[in-house]
Amino acid sequence: MTADLDQLKQEILRLTRDYARRAHAGFRPGDDPDRTPYEGGQTIPYAGRVFTEDEVEAAVGTTLDFWLTLGTEGAAMESELAAFLGVRHSLLVNSGSSANLVAISALTSHRLPAERRLRPGDEVITVAAGFPTTVAPILQVGAVPVFIDADPITGNARCDQLEAAYRPGVTKAVMMAHALGNPFDLAAVLRFCRAHDLYLVEDNCDALGCSYSMPRELAESLGFSDNSPGLDEGPDRVIRWTGTWGDISTQSFYPPHHLTMGEGGAVNIVRDQKLKVVAESFRDWGRDCWCPSGKDDTCGKRFDWQLGELPAGYDHKYIYSHLGFNLKPLDPQAAIGRVQLRRLPEFIEARKRNWQTLREGLVATEHVLEFSLPTHATGWDPQTGFSWDASGCRTDCSWFGFKIAVKPDAPFRRTDLARELDAHRIGNRMLFGGNLVRQPAFVQLRADRPDALRVVGDLAGADAIMVDTLFLGTYPGLTAPMLEREIDVIKDFCQV
Repeated sequence: MTADLDQLKQEILRLTRDYARRAHAGFRPGDDPDRTPYEGGQTIPYAGRVFTEDEVEAAVGTTLDFWLTLGTEGAAMESELAAFLGVRHSLLVNSGSSANLVAISALTSHRLPAERRLRPGDEVITVAAGFPTTVAPILQVGAVPVFIDADPITGNARCDQLEAAYRPGVTKAVMMAHALGNPFDLAAVLRFCRAHDLYLVEDNCDALGCSYSMPRELAESLGFSDNSPGLDEGPDRVIRWTGTWGDISTQSFYPPHHLTMGEGGAVNIVRDQKLKVVAESFRDWGRDCWCPSGKDDTCGKRFDWQLGELPAGYDHKYIYSHLGFNLKPLDPQAAIGRVQLRRLPEFIEARKRNWQTLREGLVATEHVLEFSLPTHATGWDPQTGFSWDASGCRTDCSWFGFKIAVKPDAPFRRTDLARELDAHRIGNRMLFGGNLVRQPAFVQLRADRPDALRVVGDLAGADAIMVDTLFLGTYPGLTAPMLEREIDVIKDFCQV
């Protein structure tokens, strides 16, 4: 009977692969010879799923087993993601937004040192330009986001404003995203956090596969001596993936991101085992027990606990130490994610190539358009590449998007360019929420509760991003003809 079932399953999977090859050729990597060719006039999305029959087989195979809830595939992906990054633990969740919620909630735990614990009314420094779910969890746990400005060139925080944002005894953490796959100034942020004993939460949702390096002496002064797995810039430097410099970091596996589970995300615990325990508790209903689904008595004393005001011997599986959530993904999603994770190195390189192709192709538009630079870069030349500042720090970007700003003296505005791209079916996006404090939700919040958030300075950089900036895709599904089409449309619009 078992042999017959195994044979039947293998036949189903063989047919699944055959179906996927025929039905989904348009979703293969951009350089895959079996990908459906692009034809002029078709939509060029800014992002999307990139997969082959391998992911479809993985999803169908685990669905046939019908475990569904997070199980062996989830445990394997958590282990493999943590190994890739070189962090202590990765916990899968159902979205990047949930990852941010779990990460910031973990900092509220009574199990953390009292002087560092995030309590209602405490403050978390963040950046004004970005995606709202980097900031919303700060408010959702009762803390106060403190907005500093963004640099219109990098899209990242102006770290020279960190000290102005700090309030002794009230500021407890910094939580910021690496904008569009461009690492923020980690050296400056880490120096600031070390000086004031603050937690650092890296929103790494747009930046999986980006790296940041610094001189070894500087890195060791900040507590880092080891490279991330697979990275090396010689004995005098330390290089690590983004998402591994802070205390805790987050990932999104929504289709536009560097790899996809459909919906999904992760919380990465860089070093501190205690943060893993509390993050897992918040993810899993707030329970005190750490048994995975379908397992009992991992601790060996299920009926020997006495916590809170519960009677001695109360079932540990039903003891709750936090006010938590249920934010786990499904095991079939993790099966897809494991295949995607194996593709991640090639996806990283494809994003870099696509950014480079767009940048080289649009050189002639520099009189009206301004392009992003990696953090610590001072310029870009088509022959020599990037030039760098004197800090000794470097960034290597696996770009989430190709950022374009319309210069103030251009004969058109950003919205005009966006409409032109849209008319040619070329996907483009704003830099998410622009200046978040201008968004209706935050305007209403300030009207209802003026002390619910705090702003440092005039946020002129975030306003410039809001008014002047859009981005194109760099995702691995873009083909050479698609990129050529984008370049031609933009050059024609700019009349070059």
